[in-house]
Amino acid sequence: MSGPGREGQGKSAGGRSPLERRLNYRFRSAAFLERALTHSSRANEIGRQGQDNEVLEFLGDAVLSLIASELLFRAFPDTTPGELSRLRSRIVSESSLAALARSLGLGRHLRLGKSERTSGGSDRPSLLADAYEAVLAALFLDGGLGPVRAFLEAQIRPLLREFRRDARSGLDFKTRLQELLQQRKAGLPAYRLESTDGPPHERRFTVVLRVEGKVAGRGTDRTK
Repeated sequence: MSGPGREGQGKSAGGRSPLERRLNYRFRSAAFLERALTHSSRANEIGRQGQDNEVLEFLGDAVLSLIASELLFRAFPDTTPGELSRLRSRIVSESSLAALARSLGLGRHLRLGKSERTSGGSDRPSLLADAYEAVLAALFLDGGLGPVRAFLEAQIRPLLREFRRDARSGLDFKTRLQELLQQRKAGLPAYRLESTDGPPHERRFTVVLRVEGKVAGRGTDRTK
């Protein structure tokens, strides 16, 4: 693989490029990874229109959605479909994918056109997220679902831990209430701090829940 963004991507003594080591996978066909890293600006610049990563991005999006759904189902088997969809949307969001791409150092491996590179394209969230999905497609085409699942499981594990912390802190209940109200075509819930009692080291907060202007509930706890 040659061209902008490929500096330092030569094979090591062990036969893997630096990015392949990050992916923990050795490609049988390097062409899949090369295309996944090629932005349309670079393909057009070298007269290879259509030989960019856009189609791979489309495939990678579907592969990501499938495996993220499977991992969430296994991690949270008793969660509602609506909540699983919400968690999946957090995983596949542009900001999450861009962060995962940065963790791989993906930006420095991208093959960009000159103008795209000079304008900061190698660290643009939308471009990084698209390239990340394209790399997932390259993994899938070269090795099937197994390598993609193993890679994503390691990548998504910190997010799953975060979701579990959110569930333990009670954030899930607000989401479930909102989904229930939406199903019943009711207004969104509104929370208001009604009072704060107790000394500074032992505060107790009372919060009122209103739906369509009417009090629907009230609760007191040591956290808001």
